[in-house]
Amino acid sequence: MNTLTKILVVLFLSHSVMNAQDLNGQEITVVIENLNSDKGHVYISLYNTETSFLDKGFKSTMSRIENNSCTITFENIPNGIYAISFFHDENENKKMDSNFLGIPKEDYGCSNNARGFMGPPKWEDAKFEINNTSITQTIKL
Repeated sequence: MNTLTKILVVLFLSHSVMNAQDLNGQEITVVIENLNSDKGHVYISLYNTETSFLDKGFKSTMSRIENNSCTITFENIPNGIYAISFFHDENENKKMDSNFLGIPKEDYGCSNNARGFMGPPKWEDAKFEINNTSITQTIKL
């Protein structure tokens, strides 16, 4: 009887730990390929609303570049609709440089490889859904 009780306790605790991990959310891995160089850093933001897109990220980070690419992972992301944007701060001035017309001089991109026409990419083109599964977004320049 004592052994049976121990087995039930272990099964209950194992089940509880597995459910607790699900409540923490999924992972979004971002792979950025074909950057112009290994100089500087890449600034990456994850957005969870259309109104915050390209403004204030839900989560943001910075990454080093190796072999003209970088990979970062956002952890504990709840189910929902998201979009990603990044820029390559090649000269390390912590901003995306642009010319006098406002056209970016440094590499940039968004999830789903969304590109804007005569302006920045749109939320509708960059958004994707997380639904109980971790994903990888590969952005190729």
